Amino acid sequence: MISTLQYIKEWQQSLQAEIQYLKKYGSTKYHVINGHLLLNDNGFTYYFETTSSIRIPVGSLVKVEWGSMKQEARIKSSEGKSLILTAQTFMGDLISEAVVFHDPWELLEELIERLDECKKSKRKRKRIKYLMEPPLETSHPIEKVKNGVHEVFLRSKYNPVTFLWGPPGTGKTYNLARVAIQHYLKGKRILLLSHSNQAIDVLIAEIAGSLRKKRKLREGDILRYGSQIGDVLSVFEGITTTQLIQQNDPMLAEEKRELIEERQKLKSDLAKSFSKRDTDYLLEIETKLARLLERIRSKEVKLLKDAFIVGTTLAKAASDETIYQKDYDVVMLDEASMAYVPQVGFATTLGKRTIVCGDFKQLPPIAASNHPLVNKWLKQDVFHGSGITESVTSGKLHPQLYLLNEQRRMHPDISAFTNQSIYGSLVSDHLSVKTSRQTIVERSPFPNRGSVLVDSSFMGEYCIVEKSSSSRINLWQLLLSFQLIHEAYIGGSRSIGYATPYRAQAELMQVLLQDLYIKELETSDIIAATVHKFQGSERDVMLFDSVDSFPQHRASMLLTGKESERLINVAVTRTKGKFIHVTDTNFVRKNIYRGKTMRALVEYQLSKQQQVLPSQIGTWVRNQHSRLKWQHALKLDQLYHDLKVAKVSVHLSLPKGSDLPEEWQEKLKEVSKKVRKEIYELLPFPFVIIDQRYLWLGVPLVKMKNLHPPYVAVRLDSEQIAQYVLKQISE
Repeated sequence: MISTLQYIKEWQQSLQAEIQYLKKYGSTKYHVINGHLLLNDNGFTYYFETTSSIRIPVGSLVKVEWGSMKQEARIKSSEGKSLILTAQTFMGDLISEAVVFHDPWELLEELIERLDECKKSKRKRKRIKYLMEPPLETSHPIEKVKNGVHEVFLRSKYNPVTFLWGPPGTGKTYNLARVAIQHYLKGKRILLLSHSNQAIDVLIAEIAGSLRKKRKLREGDILRYGSQIGDVLSVFEGITTTQLIQQNDPMLAEEKRELIEERQKLKSDLAKSFSKRDTDYLLEIETKLARLLERIRSKEVKLLKDAFIVGTTLAKAASDETIYQKDYDVVMLDEASMAYVPQVGFATTLGKRTIVCGDFKQLPPIAASNHPLVNKWLKQDVFHGSGITESVTSGKLHPQLYLLNEQRRMHPDISAFTNQSIYGSLVSDHLSVKTSRQTIVERSPFPNRGSVLVDSSFMGEYCIVEKSSSSRINLWQLLLSFQLIHEAYIGGSRSIGYATPYRAQAELMQVLLQDLYIKELETSDIIAATVHKFQGSERDVMLFDSVDSFPQHRASMLLTGKESERLINVAVTRTKGKFIHVTDTNFVRKNIYRGKTMRALVEYQLSKQQQVLPSQIGTWVRNQHSRLKWQHALKLDQLYHDLKVAKVSVHLSLPKGSDLPEEWQEKLKEVSKKVRKEIYELLPFPFVIIDQRYLWLGVPLVKMKNLHPPYVAVRLDSEQIAQYVLKQISE
């Protein structure tokens, strides 16, 4: 046992260590292009376009790198695919491309200040003590319990801290919402917190929807507070500060709308051509908008004061005095397993009673530094930090821990592995879930199969380390996965997720989808991201691409390390009806021990005969995309035609030590002399890129390790992917 002041001291030291690391090295980077100097007045203000939509809070300190130069700057505006920042040093009139680094270390500094305030308050210190050393006896009247929701309500009414363990699909949001409603109907004030905007949106929507059905939803009583609010709340009126201001002060809301529209129009014009008149006007609009937001802010303060249920993020709660200076009856913290322990400790000080809800079998918080105190307090969740998980490991739940033990998300063919192997048979399936997910199971690909292992063994050696990031990519499994997404879409699925442990592979799939599937993305919910980004969400169909394969000599720590069980768990449990696992079974069996969850998943799927062999690719590929064609590697009429009509270049890559077949030598001679021809031996797999657009993967067919029949080649028509591959072989 340590004193509460010692907890706070160690938390502050861990946060300081993380801040110092982020200041020195940074971690999150954004590529920006077409930079123009807008203004030289008390600093140098620049406008940049971005390659993807980003949102960095106004006023944030960022680091800009271009060429060999580095410079700190402040964000003035960031929305959509553009940003404006101000630096103290001249960076040039035009900057063709740069990298902007942003890490929210300023938010961590705010948290340190809040913890300083906790030191001075006996009441707040006592609340932290209950969190970190939960009592071994409960105070709620067990004999009054009517059902699960009622028990959680009673626990949160009588006990200072209630730990709610919510494995995937067990109704965490449903239970939290009903408990919040019961407290609200008794006149209590409730603060809903999470590290995630999405989690708060979903929880607020569940509460508001239930109260609306009961006709007990009063305008202004429930308030979603913050700027990054999703579409899930758009079906309600008077829930967000924006909606309430629109209703109560329409002229102010209209003025804001007009300014934002004008700003967007100007930024669109600036993306085409720059003029001093436009740049001056844009800066004028930014100034007007900043003043307007101050007026809106004063109205938000009044709305917060009147609300009974407030939902916001942990970061907002620690930085906004209208939240942290108030004392609530109940604080409910969702997705607590992904929050830093100091964040949970701070959240606990804001209320008389606290519910800490999460799943310590899912992904932990993410921190960059390897400082011992960072490892202790920022890289493990509060369930571990408070000793709650020790009781589970010993086979008995802690008295202050309540388990939601019946899942309704996954078809039993999917949940069987996680229920048994990860949750130790503590979780079971609701009787309805098999029937409710059957429609998804019946769809393509692989009709009437809920869990499938698509094996990429012996198709070649395609797993390489990306040059710019040291992250791994696997082109063969990338294209296999896209084909599976396409088959699922054609089969009727519109809710599809693609998850992978590697950021580089996820970003490459995003590029491929934006190129080949732009129209489909507009009318469906298809998302490619790392496994971490999927926590808290669900999809009808999930693809998990493990990426790791030959010629790598070992699997990465993402698949074998301390937290690999939690990563695999999240990858599997996002799924409602069809889980498709794309992996190299041969590589996994040779490089991952049986005790690891990744190996256990593969062995389980094999034991249940869920494997789809490489030789079966010709049977399940039913819908060839117009720009992605699969065929036998010996049937190359189309490839030879592509070579014959090549206009600019032919880049041919062979695995090191391979000989170019005579037939290929003859075909290259037929290529126009005006076409530049290059042959490489830099990557471990063969490919041909024609006119920096057409990528033929798997040919020329040469002798390679880990290549057995069937011999398959794939033709991809994508300038973006072709040029990406060429960058991997450029000097």
